[in-house]
Amino acid sequence: MDDHDHPVRAAVTADAPRVAAVTDAAYRPYVARIGLAPVPMEADHAADIAAGRVFVTGRPVTGVLVIEPHEDHLLLASVAVHPDARGTGAGRALLEFTERRAAALGLHEVRLYTHALMTENQALYERIGYVRTGRATEGRYDRVHYRKAVAPPGS
Repeated sequence: MDDHDHPVRAAVTADAPRVAAVTDAAYRPYVARIGLAPVPMEADHAADIAAGRVFVTGRPVTGVLVIEPHEDHLLLASVAVHPDARGTGAGRALLEFTERRAAALGLHEVRLYTHALMTENQALYERIGYVRTGRATEGRYDRVHYRKAVAPPGS
């Protein structure tokens, strides 16, 4: 995959409504399954954009990535692709960007969690090299945690 197919850029304030719409469309099918709204649906997208945590692909935006750098890892807080754009490579572009971003920040690991009932996500993460590190109930959410080692740039 080439970055030119799905260039990823930092979200700007004007993207906030579309970020919310894509996130809602991507996560809405899980509401009935897990019995509550997934956390990304309730996020303050404008605040996340202002903090530099949101990256997008597509014009109009079809894919959304929320990442949070920590001292020893990059947290992939959310990745969402509008249902109309599934299968186009937008999600893969965002996931690959996450790994490059972690490496560029000098972080050697990407971590994420997903709801235990979001089994499709778990299969995808395992297929692309994420390793399950545990499961925990956090508030109302039953989460499965994953990690993936990231090679430094140029290696």
